[in-house]
Amino acid sequence: MDKAALLPLLGVLGLVLGSFLNVVVHRVPRGLNINRPPSACPACGHAVRVRDNIPVVSWVLLRGRCRDCAAPIAARYPMVEAGTAVLFVCLGLRYSDNAILPAFLVLGAAGVALALIDLEHRRLPFVITVPLLGVTAVLIVLAGAVDGWSALDVALLSTLVWGGLFATLYYGTAGRGMGFGDVVLAPSLGLALGWLGWGASLVGLLSGFASGAVVGVVMMAAGRAGRRSALPFGPFMLIGALIGIFVGQNVWSHYLDVSGLG
Repeated sequence: MDKAALLPLLGVLGLVLGSFLNVVVHRVPRGLNINRPPSACPACGHAVRVRDNIPVVSWVLLRGRCRDCAAPIAARYPMVEAGTAVLFVCLGLRYSDNAILPAFLVLGAAGVALALIDLEHRRLPFVITVPLLGVTAVLIVLAGAVDGWSALDVALLSTLVWGGLFATLYYGTAGRGMGFGDVVLAPSLGLALGWLGWGASLVGLLSGFASGAVVGVVMMAAGRAGRRSALPFGPFMLIGALIGIFVGQNVWSHYLDVSGLG
């Protein structure tokens, strides 16, 4: 599909999925059904009307308040919708000519939900992370059927590296330094980034740890955390993965050239 036609479609898809992700983020950690009952105002209990459920637009028109009781609607909702749309468009700009795009869209949508859940509840639900690996694998197979299988060996080895490293960290610290949800998420990220090459995989992996370290140091300097404070690591894994997806190969190639290893 022509990029000029694809990008608007991805933007709309991102808005719609972003609205659904808001439901996932609220209900999944609480063990609630994501389909029933329909969304309602938490203050007055009135069901959200269809015209008030248009991503971003409805929140703006309602000025961020419930139509029935005027209770404030958190700005997080339109931010998630808009952010998912922006992410999808950026992925489309980068990979519109690559069959791996559907895998990255799924990973991006799941990543938005997982990051927000981990930040709020300090866990990565298996109901998302386990199916994510299967879906990612299927989409990688489809990408291979279209673009060829030259990247398969690196993708599989990358999966083992990510999964093995996080499993080692988890069991080596008896779960104190890493959650098991991180261990389950890692193979999906390793598989997807490995399909792009070792540069994307390793840069993504290292960027996750580096971003976590930077945030930890900043929080300690600001008095918001101590040396033993536990931070949810899922968001940093996903940030690192995004860095790997968008610039990992370029950063790795530049590093090899500068170091004389290229």
